[in-house]
Amino acid sequence: MTSLLPDSQSTEVFYPSSDGEPLAESYVHLCALLATLEVLRQYLLDREATVLSNQFLYYAQGFPRLRVAPDVMVIFNVAPGGRDNYKIWEEGQVPVVIFEMTSEGTKNQDTGFKKTLYEQLGVIEYWLFDPKGEWIKEQLQGYRLRGEVYEPITDSRCEPLQLRLEIEGQLIGFYREDTGEKLLIPEELAEALKQERLAREQAQEQAKQAESQVERLRQHLRSLGVDPDTI
Repeated sequence: MTSLLPDSQSTEVFYPSSDGEPLAESYVHLCALLATLEVLRQYLLDREATVLSNQFLYYAQGFPRLRVAPDVMVIFNVAPGGRDNYKIWEEGQVPVVIFEMTSEGTKNQDTGFKKTLYEQLGVIEYWLFDPKGEWIKEQLQGYRLRGEVYEPITDSRCEPLQLRLEIEGQLIGFYREDTGEKLLIPEELAEALKQERLAREQAQEQAKQAESQVERLRQHLRSLGVDPDTI
């Protein structure tokens, strides 16, 4: 485990929250990042957890240059909500899962420095998603901590989140292990809400038509001299 420096500091240290670099390498990578962020954020809304994206993760107090900016990281047992940056020694928790949207250009860093760092920090699972399939044929490769060493994940399960991961085009599909239910991305959620509204409107229209048919029948019975309320 990477050791953290003690709290005592002779001078205040500034920890930047931005370096001016682009959020993602390409539009495809950005879409994968944002979809993953929003799906996991919604999934963990009722938990003592936070999901952060592209925020600096500081892991050594007093050394602001010792930082990394995971594409998406999930941290348990912390106050929900966003942060401008995340300092491990202040929050007291290391991310349990980190997702990196990888590419041919970031391959060496993702499988070298970042993988080693996350392993040393004790991040339980580390997932590499290659939305363009540039160097990961299956597009998704995960690593799970066994003791203090990462081993490849072969079952496509994210154990800390209790989710099953599937490749769906250039996005990761997330499915609950307990119910099999898919966690919808914003576009899918909007479409589901639209279909629900249309179904509700259709049901209301059918109910109105049924009421109209009943009233016409009652009127017809009255024209025949039959009181429909006595039938």
